[in-house]
Amino acid sequence: MTPPHHQRHRQAGAALLAAMLTVTLVATFAAAALWQQWRASEVESAERARVQAAWVLVGALDWSRLILREDGRAGGPDHLAEPWAVPLEEARLTSFLAADKNVSSDQLEGLPDAFLSGRIVDAQSKLNVLTLVNAGKPVPAALAAFTKLFGLLNLPGAELNAMTASLARTLATTTDASAGAPADDGASAPLMPQEVSQLVWLGLSPSTAAALEPYVTVLPIRTPINVNTASAEVLAASLPRLTIADARQLVERRTRSYFKDIAAANAGLPDGILFNAEQHSVGTQFFEVYGRLRIDRTWVDERSLLQRDGVTVKTLWRTRGTGATYTSVKP
Repeated sequence: MTPPHHQRHRQAGAALLAAMLTVTLVATFAAAALWQQWRASEVESAERARVQAAWVLVGALDWSRLILREDGRAGGPDHLAEPWAVPLEEARLTSFLAADKNVSSDQLEGLPDAFLSGRIVDAQSKLNVLTLVNAGKPVPAALAAFTKLFGLLNLPGAELNAMTASLARTLATTTDASAGAPADDGASAPLMPQEVSQLVWLGLSPSTAAALEPYVTVLPIRTPINVNTASAEVLAASLPRLTIADARQLVERRTRSYFKDIAAANAGLPDGILFNAEQHSVGTQFFEVYGRLRIDRTWVDERSLLQRDGVTVKTLWRTRGTGATYTSVKP
């Protein structure tokens, strides 16, 4: 028979174990509930910041359209000394609100820091991929320009040939589809890109597409290069006999005085080399707009393509990406 004091010890031990298990379960459930609450709060905060950022970027895009519309109303050549070409460095939005007489400093307390940045880029300062093919065949002048650019950037020429062939198939498929006629090779034709990063659909490697980003664009129609805004690499590529050194000298000369017409631009070229009105111009129809809004750790990037016809400015497409930067928590 078990002595009474041994029974009391076993009962006390069982009670203590049950109490410890209960405390452990309660702590586990409490920690899980706290984590779920924290996660829901973070998701809600990030979503709220994303929506707020999206609305601000819509306003920034409208402002860009207004700037381009007023520039179109003024007329004349498009160049890098115009207001649209001045980038907006990252600026705190609360600074603009604080400058408003209708907004008191008390109303700004507790608001998260929001930073806006952006720029407008002349899309016709770059080589247009669509100029590579016309009527289903490669265009020799455009192909020569791209070949020279690939050489300047040390990129594989085989990828250019693959891109040109794929572009021809894609444009043929698009033309047949718009005409209502069936395309024989439509199943194998890639989609038509609208951004340089999507040129991988036409056979470029991601590294080649990234290298081409500052010098190449994809526009919906064939366009000339604006000699007032193009980089030295693009200018050199557009003329077979123009060296990169001469192109840089031309860009340096352009910073002092923009070219009012093609004849003025030709005056800055070496003897025997001339721009032509078919491939070059001093005006622009298409502009790329880049914007970023950062609220706390969350940021939203937006890119748009605008087309200007006189004083009419319309948005052809918009893309948006979001992200967040998290700081590591030290133990």
